[in-house]
Amino acid sequence: MTKYDGLLERFIRYAEIETRSDENSNTIPSTQTQVKFAQQLTQELTELGVQDVHIHPKNGYVIGTIASNVTDEVQTIGLIAHIDTADFNAHNVRPQVIENYDGHTDLLLDKEGQYVLSLKDFPALKQYAGHTLITTDGTTLLGADDKAGVAEIMALAQYFYEHPDVKHGAIKIGFGPDEEVGTGADLFDVQDFDADFAYTVDGGPLGELEYETFNAAQAKIEIQGKDVHTATAKGVMVNALQVAMNLHDMLPKHDRPELTAGREGFYHLDHLAGTVDHATMNYIIRDHDRQLFEHRKQQLQAIVAQLNQQFDEPRISLHLADQYYNMREVMEKHMAVVQVAKQAMVDLDIAPVIYPVRGGTDGSKISFMGLPTPNLFAGGENMHSRYEFISLQVMEQAVDVLRKIAELTVEQGQ
Repeated sequence: MTKYDGLLERFIRYAEIETRSDENSNTIPSTQTQVKFAQQLTQELTELGVQDVHIHPKNGYVIGTIASNVTDEVQTIGLIAHIDTADFNAHNVRPQVIENYDGHTDLLLDKEGQYVLSLKDFPALKQYAGHTLITTDGTTLLGADDKAGVAEIMALAQYFYEHPDVKHGAIKIGFGPDEEVGTGADLFDVQDFDADFAYTVDGGPLGELEYETFNAAQAKIEIQGKDVHTATAKGVMVNALQVAMNLHDMLPKHDRPELTAGREGFYHLDHLAGTVDHATMNYIIRDHDRQLFEHRKQQLQAIVAQLNQQFDEPRISLHLADQYYNMREVMEKHMAVVQVAKQAMVDLDIAPVIYPVRGGTDGSKISFMGLPTPNLFAGGENMHSRYEFISLQVMEQAVDVLRKIAELTVEQGQ
């Protein structure tokens, strides 16, 4: 029996369902596995007494309302998690449960010992002595990003269903698709969701409270070469792969994710493919500072223009698209939303961990739509990889924080 009955079983059941998103799809959600999972969650929410449960026809979000049980006028809280997982093998996820972990032993994920959660590589394991850990078997990701957030919000709904005497205001639930491919919140319907403020439950380890993210853009580059026989190539051949390498070398050498930290931005080449005749490159561009972010995009445009001048005709095409912006621009005007989450953690003896996120959440976009939405921890470690794991106790603490936020919101409204 855990603190929240069924939380562990629910999380494992969710993790075993394959729900990867697909950036090349034109449907919303981008995969049918997400559609089926959304339908399952709709049924589960309805069984827990959540009201007005529906799947939004345009954005694929599962929406529902835990009705207020207080007579006072209190603000409506939104709780959001995403149902898709990252682009790492997610077929046949087989979670493993390690009870009462000792905090000093490496964990073999597979019988052959090929994949090991070692303290040398993952020293954070030391913090989990005495915890029940859920790991992968080394062949897949776990999916705690963000099946943990989904399970925690569901656990909260179940808790309120089983404890009708616990006072709370209205709580809106939103389970959305396609966060991992950056499009899930594009069509989020703030009016339909109808909350005063919200939180994405999509963070990492215990205590994370995030309201500052990257500004983000994606750059897609096409290079048209000219392939001729190498014997007569001089002055004629245009090697698209060489052009790609030249372009990459013209970017600042230090501005790569593996060489940066904190608020330092970067260019990240995450795709390069092609032949002498044609090549494609994809970059993600990140910076916390909006002016530096704009400068980075202009710098890439200037490099492409400079290289194109070397040819008899333009051979490099660049498509730039902004993905999301630093939510701090919005949250600075709504810091009470951050403060209530911080107070909830302090009241529960959880040290808030606040720092600029080197990434983004759906809350980045949703905040700019008019609904301030910082991010709360869900508990996952080493996400998007075979070494992903999560603590059951931290998941329980995440539910505690959601309960406490609801309690504080009622107190503030009285």
